Amino acid sequence: MTPSQQELFDAAVTAMERAYAPYSNFPVGAAVRSASGVVYAGCNVENAAYPQGWCAEASAIAAMVSAGEREIVEVLTVCRSELVGTCCGGCRQKLREFAALSVPIYACGPDGIRATFTLDDLLPHSFGPEHLHS
Repeated sequence: MTPSQQELFDAAVTAMERAYAPYSNFPVGAAVRSASGVVYAGCNVENAAYPQGWCAEASAIAAMVSAGEREIVEVLTVCRSELVGTCCGGCRQKLREFAALSVPIYACGPDGIRATFTLDDLLPHSFGPEHLHS
């Protein structure tokens, strides 16, 4: 892992360890790097009324936006699954709001990076903010 990836990984693992996942028992951590270089992390937070919970990526994006930033240049997610875990469809669209299609997204397990995608790989032919300004 590069130092940049390690910084994201460490932040995402710390967030994953703080996840509130009593129903799924599937904690997830995410970290995004903004254009300024700052790393923002988040975890999933479940709710007994299932649709009311939120994903780790959404938490990280909210932290970034709350800090006044609007551009994501790197994303990393981590979960304890033996399979490669990627962002859900909703989070892919949330990332699309703030990230270019070329932004790397690292899918990790506790052992490190398992796969690397671009946002375009995960959300091809996407609808983004530029569609509303034409």
